[in-house]
Amino acid sequence: MVPLFSEDEIAEAVGRLAARISADYEGRRPLLIGVLKGAFVFLADLVRQLSIPVEVDFVRLSSYGSGTETSGEVKVTKGLESEVRGRDVLIVEDIIDTGLSLSFLVQELLSKGPSSLRICTLVDKKARRQVEVEVHYVGFEIEEGFIVGYGIDYDERYRELPALYVVEKAP
Repeated sequence: MVPLFSEDEIAEAVGRLAARISADYEGRRPLLIGVLKGAFVFLADLVRQLSIPVEVDFVRLSSYGSGTETSGEVKVTKGLESEVRGRDVLIVEDIIDTGLSLSFLVQELLSKGPSSLRICTLVDKKARRQVEVEVHYVGFEIEEGFIVGYGIDYDERYRELPALYVVEKAP
């Protein structure tokens, strides 16, 4: 595996994102929706850096199975428990790749009537984008590579790595 972003670089990006989100949502209490499983580490660090009160919920989507290529079919495997109608909602994602899962989630949430809906991602990988999505907060942009670490897995492995790495060949 090749190192991509260090622990320090990630911490700096999370702090930068938290400052922008805190300023943008000042005086409000947004609902942060973490996309499981990959975003849990990022969301935990982000929440601790925010200077505003928030509510947190999770959704779990699946489109990868056990490979490195998306199946193209998005499934909800864990739905929300929080009310979305009339709320300021911020989706917190680990990585945006094809945009298929995120586009699906955005449409699902918009159908529930939030007062606002924005997206925050740690990593935006635009080269493989199949569906355009408007991303409001981005930690890092990359072109290519299958990444692991900092909560992001390959076949349920490598989530515990404290930095982000590119997997050169499937293990």
